[in-house]
Amino acid sequence: MSIKTQPLSLTVNGQKVGPIAVPEGLMMIDFLHEYLNLTGSRLGCGQGVCHACVLIHDRADGTSEEIRTCITGAHFFGGKTIRTVEGLAKRNDKGEVVELSPVQQAFLTHYSFQCGYCTPGFVNAATVLVEKLKREPVEKDKVEETITEALNEHICRCTGYVRYFEAVKDVVLNTPGLVKGGK
Repeated sequence: MSIKTQPLSLTVNGQKVGPIAVPEGLMMIDFLHEYLNLTGSRLGCGQGVCHACVLIHDRADGTSEEIRTCITGAHFFGGKTIRTVEGLAKRNDKGEVVELSPVQQAFLTHYSFQCGYCTPGFVNAATVLVEKLKREPVEKDKVEETITEALNEHICRCTGYVRYFEAVKDVVLNTPGLVKGGK
């Protein structure tokens, strides 16, 4: 008996990938880890509950969304453009990180992690939120509610929520154009 495969092509962190023969039914988290050596997204619960595994799907209309990779098959992403936590920082020609994204830097500045297992999911969620707020700024009195809503589905077993929240709030309040009447 052989495993049935299908070709998969997509764009990951700005790079075209494929076509690669990928087993039917392979979850995206396994494709990222085993085929692309992108291990930043974490397999937490394996049931789509904790959101440690999310990546960013960049839609054709310029918007972005989080998608859980532990319950979404790799072939769902055929032809799509995605970003993983590894793709958020700026890199030089050698592939070395030269500058973290504002969200990643805020997480470091606020020491927004303990074990770090859920951190990639929180970073991706915050990145999607910042991108949304660039298009649709929020009233200053709605900032905390908006952040809570954006991070609400993410689970941290070490209870690092306060630091995650503070890091995201710092980015939102200090990035020009994200808050109506703000900077």
